[in-house]
Amino acid sequence: MEELPSVLWSYRTTPRSATQETPFSLTYGSEAVVPAELITPNPRMAAYAAEVNEEERRVDLDLAEEKRDMAAAKVAIYKNILTGYYNARVKHLRFSPGDLVLRKNSVSRAEPQEKLNPKWEGPYRVIESSQNGYCKLAYRDGSRVPRTWHAENLKLYYP
Repeated sequence: MEELPSVLWSYRTTPRSATQETPFSLTYGSEAVVPAELITPNPRMAAYAAEVNEEERRVDLDLAEEKRDMAAAKVAIYKNILTGYYNARVKHLRFSPGDLVLRKNSVSRAEPQEKLNPKWEGPYRVIESSQNGYCKLAYRDGSRVPRTWHAENLKLYYP
C-alpha cells in the first residue's frame, strides 16, 4: 500500500510507446519534475528561472490542446501499424461452391450446448461464397440453410 503513490507517479511520468508523451504532460501541458531531480543537480534544475518559467508555462498551456491532438494522431497511426502487423499473420478462409463444411454448434445453436455434445455439426455444402467471407449453405438433400454463415464459423469437412 505504501508503494502505490510512487508506482502511480512512475506510470504517469513514463512516455507511452504510442504517443511518445507522458500522461502527465498530456493532462497538465508540461513535464513533471521527478523527485530525484530535486536532490541531484542537473542542467534542467540549474536553468530554472522563476520569471521565465511563468511565461513558458502559459505557452505550454496554450499548446496543450495541440499536443493532445498530435498524440491522438500518433495513436491512430500506431493502431494501424499494429493492425497490419497482426493481420499479416491471419489466414483468411475462402470456400468455393461445392465444398463440404462443418458449422460451429455454438453459433448455430441447433443442439443444446452441453459438455459432451459435438462442437461441430454438418456436413453442409457451400452453394455461394462472397469475397468478404460469407457463405450460403445447403443440407445434404439440397435444401438451403436459412441464414448465411461467416467463414470463421465454418471449417472444411474431409469425409
